[in-house]
Amino acid sequence: MSQNPDKPHTAEEKLSVLEDDQEEKSVDNVDQSIRKRIRQSAPASHRDDTPKSSPPRLVSVEELMETAKGVTNMALAHEIVVNGDFQIKPAELPEHSLEKKVRDIVHKAFWDCLEAQLKEDPPTYDHAIKLLGEIKETLLSFLLPGHTRLRNQITEVLDLDLIKQEAENGALDISKLVEFVIGMMGTLCAPARDEEIKKLKDICEIVPLFRAIFSVLDLMKMDMANFAVSSIRPKLMQQSAEYERKKFQEFLEKQPNSLDLVTDWLQEAADDLVKLRCKKLLSHCSDDGAAGGASALCSTAVQNQAYLKLLKWDHVSRPFPETVLMDQTRFQEIQLELEQLLLTGTVLLVTFSAAGSALVGIPGFAEKIKTIIKVLLTGMHLPSFNLRESLATISEKVCAEINSCLSEHGFAPFTAERETVLKGQIQAVADPGNTICKLIDSRIQKFLESYLASSHQKSLPALPGGLGPIQRELEEIAVKYVRLVNYNKMVFSPYYDAVLGKILNKEESQLVGKSEES
Repeated sequence: MSQNPDKPHTAEEKLSVLEDDQEEKSVDNVDQSIRKRIRQSAPASHRDDTPKSSPPRLVSVEELMETAKGVTNMALAHEIVVNGDFQIKPAELPEHSLEKKVRDIVHKAFWDCLEAQLKEDPPTYDHAIKLLGEIKETLLSFLLPGHTRLRNQITEVLDLDLIKQEAENGALDISKLVEFVIGMMGTLCAPARDEEIKKLKDICEIVPLFRAIFSVLDLMKMDMANFAVSSIRPKLMQQSAEYERKKFQEFLEKQPNSLDLVTDWLQEAADDLVKLRCKKLLSHCSDDGAAGGASALCSTAVQNQAYLKLLKWDHVSRPFPETVLMDQTRFQEIQLELEQLLLTGTVLLVTFSAAGSALVGIPGFAEKIKTIIKVLLTGMHLPSFNLRESLATISEKVCAEINSCLSEHGFAPFTAERETVLKGQIQAVADPGNTICKLIDSRIQKFLESYLASSHQKSLPALPGGLGPIQRELEEIAVKYVRLVNYNKMVFSPYYDAVLGKILNKEESQLVGKSEES
């Protein structure tokens, strides 16, 4: 509730300050968590070839507060740009929390005071007039510069000086003013609020009506804020990369070791690529091939390999690189989606292989199997989840669905022996070294790698064999993943280039040395 008149108004203000403090503490906790994780995750010792971080320096409380504010603003801008569904939502206090109890008591005291004033003989309208003033200011805040006629109407009807004179002379018709307010709210509100406006017209008592009006006005403020967010998103997209880079640089200046994890992450990606090149060179032993392999290690390839590593990250025991820390939750969600999709794709491939060509072309069959798998794999990342039991249940359901579908289309159902074999193959998906599961995983990774390498193109790369049944889900995840990666590259590419410049020079020197020795 905004400003309210008398003693209860003071309590309301105190409550508002209390709620604001809670929000600030929540934001501070997030910032503190980010900074703490970055500090804690910095390795105690570095590789011999890694430059030592700058020595620590003393910083003032003001500098720390300024840094925290910068991190908060950067995180908010990033959230608006990256999350297309971002919306500002009203803060909801826990049901039995002290804050909620205090707020409810203060609100009740205020509205009881208003009701007591209106029941006096003659009524006292001090509270009511101040509330009308607040309503007037809120309605005016919804208007655009071109809404001259509406602005004149609101200013004329809700003329507080005139309303005070009418109250002093006993001529104030407050119900008429409230009726105008509701009508104006109906004109200015979003279509989604039409039902709330309609409910206001059914309230007859003035105090509950005032209370409901302010409740709907709060919703309208939220709508206006979200409209503003959606309006600025295109412009923010253009400027946010530069803004985030600037804020990260300020943070880096105060925390000089804030790229240590990024350096390790990119170094590992480069090492992975070198190992892959060596395997290819051993399998295609040729001097020309060796020269080509040495020159193929480039900055873009290393970055793409690094981003693919984020999809296999151990979030429990390993800190996330600093430059992708704000998107850790998003990368983790994508990782979990891919893990579930991997099991789905493996079970589908096993099922279609066992069923033969009879079921491949039947409409809706694959979707039914996917639905069964998705339902039974719900919660697969929880500690209490038992994958083997779930796969056993999936195998039973899949066999039942196959026999039902075969019978429906005039085919002979599975024999008991074929059912046993298929159930065993499905349950074997839980084994860490399952060959089919590893094959599907490698093809998914190959598809994502190809999409990263050709992300400047509008069309998706060709789908590897065996992934057809999960094509739609995989492409949806790929689009979301590559959009996140490309934005991160846009923001932090100067830092990656600087780190990779040193790493690639070192790798090139080592390759040259080995070639000279040979």
